[in-house]
Amino acid sequence: MAHSPSRVFAAVSATAGDVYRDENEAVFYQGRKQTPLHIQSNVRVVQVTGCAEISCPSDRATVSISVKNSKENVNDVTNSVSRRLDYVIQTARQHDVKEENITVAKHLQREGELFHMHAEVLVVFSDFEKMQHARLVLIEKLDKSVCVGDPYYSHSAESLNLLRRRVCLEAVDNARLKASEACGILGQALGRPLLIREEESREWTSGQHEVTGSPLTLHQRTGLTLVYVSSRVFVTFELQPKDSNRRKF
Repeated sequence: MAHSPSRVFAAVSATAGDVYRDENEAVFYQGRKQTPLHIQSNVRVVQVTGCAEISCPSDRATVSISVKNSKENVNDVTNSVSRRLDYVIQTARQHDVKEENITVAKHLQREGELFHMHAEVLVVFSDFEKMQHARLVLIEKLDKSVCVGDPYYSHSAESLNLLRRRVCLEAVDNARLKASEACGILGQALGRPLLIREEESREWTSGQHEVTGSPLTLHQRTGLTLVYVSSRVFVTFELQPKDSNRRKF
């Protein structure tokens, strides 16, 4: 887990309502109209930014299994492909794959005296070890008419949403720590938060093309498809005297 480096600079404002500001604030607001923060004239505040970055590995793998066959009789080719499809689906179920994570598509056509049938099964696994075992079973047990593809690793919507919330909360916590340290230097106490605003959120991924060399292990292949999320927040805290008995954040 990595955090973007930043510093805090506090300056006492001579005007009513003392404000302690982050030195980076001007950069964040450059080219944008600031939204005024309405604070009572007797309230003193400290304003800081907090940054965080978190990465998360894939939590699902999709495997494509295709079945092809050609015969002179339409029933023969249909039965042949169907038997193999049933075995593929049964194997997926035996490895704890739910029905909603199994998708089947079929295509039948005729060319001259032959009927050609092509079927594809997409299976989404959440357990990577069971996925690898299921692939081995299918490769060993089925003939050349069945092609078992390599797994495609990805992230579920639930995993991404959780990651976005985590990184934002961590950025807020980093802002609180920075403000608390600044208050300690100034001989003040950190009060309640008056404003929390996410200034920036970014996402990017790392791909397998970035790695070269020897063949990759299962765990290496899983770890390569990482999603990175970063967040930068702007937080305003109330500033209190050191001996204040008011509730602190």
